[in-house]
Amino acid sequence: MILEFLCEILQEEGFKVEPQTSADAASLYLEKHAADVALLLTDITMPGTLNGADLANLFGDRWPEKPVMVMSGYETPETSGVKHSVAFIKKPWAIGQLLDCVESAFKSKAPQLH
Repeated sequence: MILEFLCEILQEEGFKVEPQTSADAASLYLEKHAADVALLLTDITMPGTLNGADLANLFGDRWPEKPVMVMSGYETPETSGVKHSVAFIKKPWAIGQLLDCVESAFKSKAPQLH
């Protein structure tokens, strides 16, 4: 239910979402479709062999130019072993906080003008 709600919020904001039911499924999806992915959003607690921290690390290793957003109600990116810079939102969140975090994630990887 949370995944559906999250997808609905992001779609209403104009984002195309490709929900995956596990970090393993997301990893396989990314292998084939990473060029089409502008942002990885993952929960740290995910079913499967990989968890969300593992997925964030794999994604950051392979596609360091792309932003990652992590959410959790229990852990932080640091305590879960995420080794890349990510945008983080603690659950429970409000819709405005979620959208602000998405915006922050995109800005974190935007080219800097000097």
